[in-house]
Amino acid sequence: MGVKKNKKQKREDYRAAMKQDDVLTMPRKKFYRQRAHANPFSDHQLVYPPHPDQMDWSTLYPAYVAKEEPQASEAAPSTTEETSTQEPSAPAQPKKLTQDVEVADIGCGFGGLLIALAPVMPQTLVLGLEIRVSVTQFVEDRIKVLRRQNSETQAYQNVSVLRANTMKFLPNFFRQGQLSKIFICFPDPHFKARKHKQRIVSTTLNSEYAYAKHPMFERVGVEEQEGDPCVGIMRGATEEGKKVERNKGEKFVALFRRLEDPVF
Repeated sequence: MGVKKNKKQKREDYRAAMKQDDVLTMPRKKFYRQRAHANPFSDHQLVYPPHPDQMDWSTLYPAYVAKEEPQASEAAPSTTEETSTQEPSAPAQPKKLTQDVEVADIGCGFGGLLIALAPVMPQTLVLGLEIRVSVTQFVEDRIKVLRRQNSETQAYQNVSVLRANTMKFLPNFFRQGQLSKIFICFPDPHFKARKHKQRIVSTTLNSEYAYAKHPMFERVGVEEQEGDPCVGIMRGATEEGKKVERNKGEKFVALFRRLEDPVF
C-alpha cells in the first residue's frame, strides 16, 4: 500500500502541477485555502521597489513590454589608469511597459473582479493586490490558465496580481496621480476597537489613495454610477458579492470621483 498523503502534501503537489506550462484546467480553490486575515503589521517576506520607477512590471504584463532601443556603445578607455578611476556602473533599470497600470483592486481575494474587468477594459492594465500567499498564488495560476486558453486573442494579458501589503507600501508601486480607479470591495469592518488600526479604509490610508489617484473626491450621482459598467461588475462578479446574493443580503455602493486640485 502506498503512503496516504496528508492535506498539506496534496496541496503542494497540486500547486506544483499547476506550474506546468501546458495546464489548461482552471485551479481549484480547495487547494489554496488560507485564513481570511493576515496581520498587515507583521514583517512579511515581501519584495517591493524603493521607488515606483524601479518596479519591474515586465513579468506581470509580458505582452506590454516596450521594445528596447539600441544604445550607442561608448568608446573604451585608452589606459589602465583611466579604467581604474571609472565610477561603478549604475544598476540595471527594469524593463519598461508601453503603458502604466491604471486600475488597482486592493485586497483582490480570489480574483473575481480582475477576471471580469479584463474583457471590459481590454486596453487598460489592471492589478490585484493581495497580502495572503496562497490566495495570491491561486489568482496567478488562474490568470496563467486564462492566458493559455486565449493565446490566439491575447485576452487577459492586461490583468495580473501581486502579493503586497497595501497598508505599508502602496506609494512604492504607484506614482502620484497614476491610477484612474481603485477598488476596495467588501473590506473587513474590524468591529473591535483594538483592530480599527487594521482597517483598509481609514483617514490615514485615504490620503495615500488620493495621492495615487488621478487629480478631493465628489460623490458620483446614481445615474452616472449605474451607467459605469465597472460598477455592475464590481457588485456581482466578486466572490463576496456572489455570497451576499446567495444569502439574499443587501449591497451598498459608493462611487467617488477625485476633483482637480484647487489653484492656490
